[in-house]
Amino acid sequence: MPYDEMAARLDVSAGTVRNRVTRMREAGLLQIVAVVDPVAVDYETDAMLGIKTAPGTPPQQVADRLAEYPAVVYVAWVSGRFDLLVEVVCDEEVGFADFLNQVIYAHADIAHAEIMTRIAMFKNQFLLKRHVT
Repeated sequence: MPYDEMAARLDVSAGTVRNRVTRMREAGLLQIVAVVDPVAVDYETDAMLGIKTAPGTPPQQVADRLAEYPAVVYVAWVSGRFDLLVEVVCDEEVGFADFLNQVIYAHADIAHAEIMTRIAMFKNQFLLKRHVT
């Protein structure tokens, strides 16, 4: 959102908004990033993988390995029947099959992977934690 628009919504000057953003960025409190919406980009494959790590393999080790791949957009250590929940987006079906074969199934650090491909998207919302003072 442009500084002018933020300023109008907050009833302050654009310079005030610009200065506050600059101070927050310099203090490490704010980082401006782009978040790609897989639905808008129309990836061929958008899947969630429920991963159970191999016995003796820490989830962090597998998470670190998977996080290196650009197709992996989300990795979370979760409770329940899986150790990790991983979101993967690929441009084509062949790319997804190759990813599964080379990155998931070819490694002994994963005992089991359940692949859940997206059939339809009903809600996709990126949430930001709000700081309440």
